[in-house]
Amino acid sequence: MSTNKSIFINNKTNIIYGISLALLLFLLKWLEVRFIILSHAYEIYIGLIGILFTTLGIWLARKLAKPKIETIIIEKEVYVEKQEIFVQNTTLITQLELSKRELEVLTLMAKGYSNQEIAAQLFVSLSTVKAHNQNLFEKLDVKRRIQAVEKARMLKIIS
Repeated sequence: MSTNKSIFINNKTNIIYGISLALLLFLLKWLEVRFIILSHAYEIYIGLIGILFTTLGIWLARKLAKPKIETIIIEKEVYVEKQEIFVQNTTLITQLELSKRELEVLTLMAKGYSNQEIAAQLFVSLSTVKAHNQNLFEKLDVKRRIQAVEKARMLKIIS
């Protein structure tokens, strides 16, 4: 502890000189800033107004550009028919001369199976499934699978 005191005592003039230089430097910088502010007050005033209007413009643009999302809830009565027990129209099946295998293909088609999946399910080749499809399209007088399924359901051939 005594060595610390002796260091301060021995360097007392250096320490006082350093503190006085720091105070003078602070005073000069304060005067310089004050001089800059006073001599350039007009420019600083214009700069602050520019910053204010820029900030206001950004805020206003974000406020106006934000999409206004409006949720509308529509309540509507929906009539749901009772599901009646499905009765297959066998007389129409005989009139159209649909085979049992064609009915199986049509049923799997209605379930959303692809031709390849139908072939695997029925243990037949892909070309056989395609042939059944063409026969179904001709007999039901349609051009596409979806039309065949819709018409078969309408005619109560499949459920």
